[in-house]
Formats: sequence, C-alpha cells, structure tokens
Amino acid sequence: MIDTPKSVKVISRQKFDSDFFKMDLKNYIANVPDFPKPGILFRDITPLLQSPPAFRHALDLIKGDIDANHVDAFAAIDARGFLIAAPLALEMGKPLLPVRKEGKLPRESAKVSYDLEYGSNSMELHRDAVSIGERVLVVDDLLATGGTAEATVKLVEELGGVVAGLAFLVELTDLGGRDRIKDYPITTVIEY
Repeated sequence: MIDTPKSVKVISRQKFDSDFFKMDLKNYIANVPDFPKPGILFRDITPLLQSPPAFRHALDLIKGDIDANHVDAFAAIDARGFLIAAPLALEMGKPLLPVRKEGKLPRESAKVSYDLEYGSNSMELHRDAVSIGERVLVVDDLLATGGTAEATVKLVEELGGVVAGLAFLVELTDLGGRDRIKDYPITTVIEY
C-alpha cells in the first residue's frame, strides 16, 4: 500500500534537474506484491494519475525530452500508454495513433506478434494510421522486457513510418527491455 501525499508542492523545473523529479515521482508509484501472479512486484501508476501535480510533472519531463519539430505523431500502446500519450499529443497538436491488442481495431490493421515469458501476444495498428516517412514517438506507461515496445516499433516501420524515439513513465531496468530497442532514443521518467 502506498501513502499518497495529500498535496504536492509545485516547484519550478528550472530550480532542479530532472533527477529531483524522478526521485520525487517514485512516491506516487504503488508497489503491489504478487500481482498479477506470485513473485511479481507490480508498479502501479494509479496514484500518480490521481495526483494532477505529479501527473503534470511527469508529462512535463517527457515533453521536455521531445523535440516537437522531430515528432509528427504519437503511437500509444494499449492501454496505459493511452493515458500518457493522449495528453502529450493533444498539448503538442499531434495525431494520436492507438496501438491495440489483437482484435480490438475495427478496420484493416497491420499485426506483429511477439513472445512473452509465458506465451505470446500480438499488437495491431490501423494500416492507414502512419504516413510514409512520418516521424512517430512510441509511448507506454512502462518498459519491462521490451516486447510490446519492440513490436510497436516494427508496426510503425512496417507501415512506412520512422520511429523518432520511445517514451515511458516507468522503466524496470533489471529486465533489460532497453536492449531490445537500443537503436532508438529512449526517455524514461522513473527507473527501478
């Protein structure tokens, strides 16, 4: 259980470097043991989403690492990636491209399958979502083993887009997900 602060003092980003906010925002991540199965420590971003000042800080940190002139669209990974990418895309006046689990998109879609430690999964993106040469930032809430992010990169590129980078709210560094997408710029706000 997390003890979520009742209020957060808003501090100008100019006064502190991003490491201050990375450490501060960990206070808004709940650690849930044995979820979704025994032995897993789940990092729950819900408390951060429930705190507008903390959520704003996290979005500002991601936005600060994005060169708006080099991003044409945001590919949001199903489902919590939608929560991070949607406000960024709206704020920056860029299209939002939902990347969904198999069978969730209503029109013709491209699909990439990938392996998980306990099976496999597939991600899909509408075939007309990405224009040739469009620079796309891939966004999700968490980078763990990197399978979903890697599949999304392949989808964007298969459709003719250029992956401008990837952005994550949380990275679990000991799971090595970064290695699967190491050829692209990566932004993370909170690291464990």
